[in-house]
Parts: sequence; C-alpha cells; structure tokens
Amino acid sequence: MILINGKLKNTLEITDRGLHYGDGLFETIEVIQGQPVFLAQHLARLKTGCQRLKIPYPDETLLLDEITRVSKTSKQQGVIKLMLTRGSGGRGYRQPEVLNPSRIIALYPFPDYPESFKTQGIQTCFCSTRLGLNPLLAGIKHNNRLEQVLARSEWQDEFQEGLMLNLNEHVIEGTMSNLFVIKEQIVYTPEITVSGIKGVMRQLILNIARQNQLPVCEILFTRDFVLQADELFVSNSIIGIWPIKSLANKSYPVGLWTQKLMLYLAEYKARDIPNDIT
Repeated sequence: MILINGKLKNTLEITDRGLHYGDGLFETIEVIQGQPVFLAQHLARLKTGCQRLKIPYPDETLLLDEITRVSKTSKQQGVIKLMLTRGSGGRGYRQPEVLNPSRIIALYPFPDYPESFKTQGIQTCFCSTRLGLNPLLAGIKHNNRLEQVLARSEWQDEFQEGLMLNLNEHVIEGTMSNLFVIKEQIVYTPEITVSGIKGVMRQLILNIARQNQLPVCEILFTRDFVLQADELFVSNSIIGIWPIKSLANKSYPVGLWTQKLMLYLAEYKARDIPNDIT
C-alpha cells in the first residue's frame, strides 16, 4: 500500500524536488501486526530533520492518521518507509516561495533475515567508499544516500554489512546501521558531528544502556580502535542489534554485554507495543 499526500496512488509529480535533488527526508519504521514501532522517536527525528532543512513539518494529526491507515494493512510484520520532500518546484536549486511538501508512506514486506544474524553474528568488512564531511547534514536522515549506495556495491553475499569511514579516516557507521564497540566494559559508539546518521535505534540503545547503569561514551573511532574491541555490534530500526562475528580477518564473540543489550532492548520494545499484540 502506498499513500501520496493521503491518496492511494503510486505516482509522484515529475517536478518533485525529492526526485530532482534528493530534497527531503525519510524514516524506516518497523510494523508489528498493524502497529508502528517506536513511532514517537521516528517522528521526533523527522521533525529535527525538517527544522534543519527548513521543510515545513506536516500536521501531525494528519500524518499519524496516514501512518495508521498504511500500518493497519500489515497483518504480521512489515516495514513503513515514510518520505517527506519539499514538494514540487521549477528547474533550479532555488526553492518555491510557497512550499507544499509531499508525504509518501509506503508499506513493504519485512526482510527475511536469518535468525543466525542475531544469535551467531554477521560477517563485515571495511568499505573503501568514504563519507563526506558536512556538519549541517550530519545526524539527519536526508534523501541523499549515494555514498551508501556506492559502498553497498562493494560486496555481494560474502558479508552482511560494511563499515564506512569518513574523509578524516574516522569509522562512522555501517552502510545501513550504526556501530557500537564494547571495550573494557564500556559501550562506545561513534560521535556523529560531521558525518553519519543518528539512528533511532542508536539513541534507544544509548538510553537503555544508561538506564541499566552501563557506561557509554560517544567518541571518534579509528580503525585500530574498532579492531581492538572486545565485542562489536551494529543496529538499526529493522534489524535491532546484530553482533559482528568477523571484521578484517578478526573474529569476535557474541559477548555478554551485547547479549545484555539485546535483552534490555527486547524488553523495552515489548513495552512500546500495545499489550494485546505482544
């Protein structure tokens, strides 16, 4: 099911700036039996992105109604991609004086990932494609994702995720995930100031760790720092947490701290979902 500006359709105006310039934002939201998961957190990040890009944030009552309409068509588990663009405009970078943003809400099947990715971990690599440096765009989930597209083209089936460095040679994130390092009983994640996305799941994990008295630290990562980890894992709103079992010919255990965070996250997620569908 796809809604565009509240209407059941699958075509977008050819003049839409999201198509011409990637001028917009998106959120990827898990749906369980018709209920969007961590919706408040996703909408909060969307609002932050709108403020940063100066795109008018939609009427939230209208937006919630449209998300609910699409979510309810999912019987078991699905994925909503919520996109917001600046809307239509003429040729050229200058935006129209009157903005009419486009809302696109599409439901997709949930990815059929093997359970072993959670229980046994995944194989990863370092990508050669580098992330650019832009404090204005760092953190938000804008529509310009060519760096991730190029990085993901670097491997086929031998790895499940690739880790990306920026032009300063700091390890920032995975192509579709945020990165966590556990070292000497401290939970580290890369500082997101000039590159990368501040994932909804990343923030939830940081909050959950602090609530359970696990020390956390956001710093700049070198490649060597990552390789010297005791435990490694990646996260996003669809996969939750995937432990990393191999990186650059080194092996890592699915360690105790990663297992604790997976358990705490599962408990937190169960509280976010209405009791009648858990």
